[in-house]
Amino acid sequence: MLDLLPQLIVNGIVMGTLLAIPAIGFTAIFAVLRFPNFAVASHATIGAFAGYAANVGLGLPVEVSLVAAFLVAAVVGVLSDEIALRPLRPHGALTTAIASIALTIVLENAVRFIFGNDLRGYDLPLVRDWRIWGVRIGPQQVENLLLALALMSAVFLALRYTRIGKSMRAVADNPALAELKGIDPIMIGRLTVFFGMGLVGAGGMLLGVGTSIDPLTGFRFILPIFAAAVVGGLGSIPGAVLGAMVVGLGEELSLIVLSPSYRSAVGFLAIVIVLTFRPRGLLGERAY
Repeated sequence: MLDLLPQLIVNGIVMGTLLAIPAIGFTAIFAVLRFPNFAVASHATIGAFAGYAANVGLGLPVEVSLVAAFLVAAVVGVLSDEIALRPLRPHGALTTAIASIALTIVLENAVRFIFGNDLRGYDLPLVRDWRIWGVRIGPQQVENLLLALALMSAVFLALRYTRIGKSMRAVADNPALAELKGIDPIMIGRLTVFFGMGLVGAGGMLLGVGTSIDPLTGFRFILPIFAAAVVGGLGSIPGAVLGAMVVGLGEELSLIVLSPSYRSAVGFLAIVIVLTFRPRGLLGERAY
């Protein structure tokens, strides 16, 4: 089994990079709005199906379909947050988090009503995998990896150099002080939900491109997404990336000693181990 180690490491790096995109969206929303929004599961599904509609229904390439996945998930994210979650936020983080679980069930069933329960695949060209030093990797995997890295680079540049990004960081650090400085926390919250859920939708599509999608696509990935955010440190964008790599590599390397059916337990295990020694996650709670 150890002869498969290089292949598992490559697969883990690719999976970790793809997981990082929705994990960044999840942790950004947590940092600004102070509650875990489990509706990311349904928004990952919505993004995957929006990308599918653009790719298969309209015949658009994956790169353009990814933009559709981002925008549709972002708009649905803002609308659902305004209607279902924002009125509950004054009642506390726990109430809002529970409501987000109910919201994700409603939205996933809406997707099921529109698209049905069948497995669906994207319209991708059939190409042979590349074999490099005995390690196989598909051209589509490389493209997904590059798209994910481009999204991550855009997020880091936007947070560091744009006015909106700096305002998000200010609200995440201290909402009261940011408001005194003239920043509208409600508007920043809406923008955070827009970009956060957009990233979740784009991540849902990238995760679905490599396999297939159905209305439970996001539900299957919610545990590794949540684990990545917690392991890295809730509220930390670099932590979400680091946590995603830990979970992605951990899931793949676990195949050396575990059956694939236990793969999803790696997320739980990572949370338990990391929080035992570092209760605030690998990079703590420092926002962005």
